[in-house]
Amino acid sequence: MIRFATTNEGKLHEAREYLDEAVRQLDFDYPERQADDLATVAAHGARAAYRHAGEPVIVDDSGLTIETFDGFPGPYSSYVEDTLGIERVWHLAEREADRAGAFRCVVAYCDGGEFAATPEPVDRERRGQDIAAAERASATTDEQVQEGPLPVKLFEGVVPGTIVAPRGDGGFGFDPIFEYDGTTFAEMETDEKNAISHRGRALAKFAEWYAEAER
Repeated sequence: MIRFATTNEGKLHEAREYLDEAVRQLDFDYPERQADDLATVAAHGARAAYRHAGEPVIVDDSGLTIETFDGFPGPYSSYVEDTLGIERVWHLAEREADRAGAFRCVVAYCDGGEFAATPEPVDRERRGQDIAAAERASATTDEQVQEGPLPVKLFEGVVPGTIVAPRGDGGFGFDPIFEYDGTTFAEMETDEKNAISHRGRALAKFAEWYAEAER
């Protein structure tokens, strides 16, 4: 069994489309590390969740990247949405000749062990200082904090698209300004969006690897 560290029922439902009943929710508000890339944030969360639960876990982190802004807002997407709003992000992007963007998601898996070599990267946390003070403070027993390297397997899903003027009433976050194949995510039905979503693509990669690893 795998525990998915999330408080979002929608994410759990999407994960079960790829992992069936092998995945269960872990209601754990792990400390989120500030970093410039999604993989670092997700790997840190997976380590914290594993130390908390003591069993195999997955954590995901996702965001909108805009090429002309060097991948910004990326891992800061939620903060940028809350502070600037999607209209202002669009107004910044519309001035640019290149409005290419992408929704990206990284699923991070940790079970306390090492991993065999595959195309997907492994974050091995080689530096002791990578265990953040906030994570140490959240632990209630010595057993909840494991010192030393704790490998995390990473799986990335990407949906390329274009930043456009807001359209559509569905979805959430930056969905209204992200167009894929002529339709914004906010104009799609939930099932249609999930079928091509960045999280779904990352989960599909993880599910395929996990099925092979379990054999």
